[in-house]
Amino acid sequence: MSLELEQPGINEQFELLIAKEDKLEIREFLDHQNISDVAELINDFPEYEAQIIANMAIHRAASVFKILDIAQQKDIVKELPSAKTAELLNELPADDRTDFLEELPKAAIRDLIKLLDPEERKITLAMLGYPEDSVGRLMTPDYVYVYAYNKVSEVFSTIRKFGKNSETIDVIYVIDETGALIDDIRIRDVILAPPDKRIDEIIDGRVVSLNVNDDQEYANQVFKMNNRVALPVVDDHNILLGIITIDDMLWVANEEFSEDMQKIGGTEALNEPYLDIPLFKLFRKRVGWLIVLFLGEMLTATAMGYFEDEIAKAVVLALFVPLIISSGGNSGSQASTLIIQAMAVGEITISDWWRVLRREILSGLLLGTVLGIIGFVRVSVWHSFFPEIYGEHWMMIAFTVGFSLIGVVLWGTLSGSMLPIFLKKLGADPAVSSAPFVATLVDVTGLIIYFSFAYFFLQGLLL
Repeated sequence: MSLELEQPGINEQFELLIAKEDKLEIREFLDHQNISDVAELINDFPEYEAQIIANMAIHRAASVFKILDIAQQKDIVKELPSAKTAELLNELPADDRTDFLEELPKAAIRDLIKLLDPEERKITLAMLGYPEDSVGRLMTPDYVYVYAYNKVSEVFSTIRKFGKNSETIDVIYVIDETGALIDDIRIRDVILAPPDKRIDEIIDGRVVSLNVNDDQEYANQVFKMNNRVALPVVDDHNILLGIITIDDMLWVANEEFSEDMQKIGGTEALNEPYLDIPLFKLFRKRVGWLIVLFLGEMLTATAMGYFEDEIAKAVVLALFVPLIISSGGNSGSQASTLIIQAMAVGEITISDWWRVLRREILSGLLLGTVLGIIGFVRVSVWHSFFPEIYGEHWMMIAFTVGFSLIGVVLWGTLSGSMLPIFLKKLGADPAVSSAPFVATLVDVTGLIIYFSFAYFFLQGLLL
């Protein structure tokens, strides 16, 4: 019976190598690990993050660097020698390099751009010149293109010559002599075609492209609708400028999701990891919305003051104020979250507003009726045990609560569903209509609905 010695984990092996201070062994060890495992090492040993990058083959270092958080990237670049930083930045794909640089202060961008090779500097400056959050910031100029008159055998020669530095060779792009995009063709179709066949005999003309000024969120929708791994990017004259690959879209989708979740929670988008953002900056991101919501809630006090006489005559009405306004706020928050999410994934557009309105009217009535019945039963049951609480007019109070819940929930549902669509129509971000914002709006209007029903049912009795 033999005993197998347990191999030490990656972290333990790395610690042993660091203790030996043998750079050759460290380099060999790091170059034989998966990219994701090296990224985990950097997470576990932040004090060695720059040393890890510096001791890797440059192409692998670039692959690790581009999947790290922006805060880690900044720290690494600060610690690396200028020569190593230049080597790393020149090795990074143009889109990943641009994505990193746009997060830095302008002074830092100027210093780092000076480290780039002339051709890479020209590409980077061009990409940084496009609007923020545009497709131009994401595209890479590294792709394989051919001409329509090329034969399949010539295409393979082109791939062998330029494919190594291309972002992907899954798709080959067909252009004319002016650089205008004609079509794209999958590598599978090229492989299966006879060597002497011309490209214009293979293409089908069903190319899908993005404009360099298109919004990144729109590009994400185009990818999902067309099931592509890469899409060409053209200018206003259909000249092919670059391509965007699916991995770029995954990062965009993740960033958009995080941003929307933060806005739905009632704060500005952080754009940085929570633990890395400076405390004062976090304060500024949150305090603005809190002030707006606080001022909005002050209107609730104003509404309560307006109905002060009614409350004085029927104190029992005050018991149900939290119940009424919270039910309306909850229904509004539900509706706004559902609509914002549906708009984010392309399930709903502005033109669908009427269909949404009809569905939410029915939903609001059904939801409100359920809560209204529960509210009515609650008053009835409590009266049977504690008749002195609601007195002889308990039935009218129960009707007031029941119908108020129907009205408030219906109003909350309509407000929560229509506000994101209205903001989108105005060109604003629908996520701004966050759950706290809708809840605050419905709180104020809910009081008006509640006391209006109270006046209707209790006039001449308690009021």
